[in-house]
Amino acid sequence: MRNFKHILSAAALVLLSTPAFADLAADKATVDAAKAAGTVGEQADGYLGIVSGADGTVTAAVNEINNGRRQVYAQTASKSGVTPDAAGQATGAQLIAKVPGGQYFKPLGGAWTKK
Repeated sequence: MRNFKHILSAAALVLLSTPAFADLAADKATVDAAKAAGTVGEQADGYLGIVSGADGTVTAAVNEINNGRRQVYAQTASKSGVTPDAAGQATGAQLIAKVPGGQYFKPLGGAWTKK
């Protein structure tokens, strides 16, 4: 049993140290900073959007996170029998509810709004 725990710990370490996880953490940090700066916001469709003035690094991070979200929405849709758009919108509503004051969000069919 001790060896099994050691193997699991080693496997977890390898997974956490892979470039994909490091890139995701870097993308999240970039997007979080951009949200705080008013450059990026949450949208009601469940995706991040560029409010204004994003550089290439921010745009790339937004695209990576949105690609991940797109995959999750597709998986959720196939399991629950809804469309990916509906899964995204349900998540978007939850994300917008959590947007802190001073950051931006965009309702469906609406314009960027500062909370």
